[in-house]
Amino acid sequence: MATTAELERRVQDLENQVQELEDRGAIQTLRMRFHECVNEKNPDGIGVLFSPNAELHYSHLGTAIGREKITAFFRKGLSELVPFVKQYLHNHVVTVNGSTATGLSYLEATPVHKGESYLVAARFDDEYIKENGRWYFKKVTLTPHFMVPLKEGWAQEDRIKMGR
Repeated sequence: MATTAELERRVQDLENQVQELEDRGAIQTLRMRFHECVNEKNPDGIGVLFSPNAELHYSHLGTAIGREKITAFFRKGLSELVPFVKQYLHNHVVTVNGSTATGLSYLEATPVHKGESYLVAARFDDEYIKENGRWYFKKVTLTPHFMVPLKEGWAQEDRIKMGR
């Protein structure tokens, strides 16, 4: 028969496991909300997903620091630069460490840029932070694998043509 101390330890272990699962689920929902906002052209909904001093690093497409600048980045991008885009996320892996976490995921996107259909594949590397019981992006880094016109594909050496 288990002692009281053993039972207390087992209960604590279970509580920790449940918390980690809840945190991981909340972070995955955060990432999905981001893409929902992009797909539905809701840049103002994107900003609230980021901590006040968050960083956004989008390779050659630009950098934004702070919630307001990140919102402005997407307002411009989703209206002027990319009038149509649908994004699809794959393989979101999250590692939780208390009130911080990291994640990586892969992106496929089908934007229209300068009147032309593009194919995009990239990787997101994220840092998350939990503040007041809620998860936010702390840092998002996009590394493109290819951004090419649909008619060209990605078989050539220059695979980054969008946004240049």
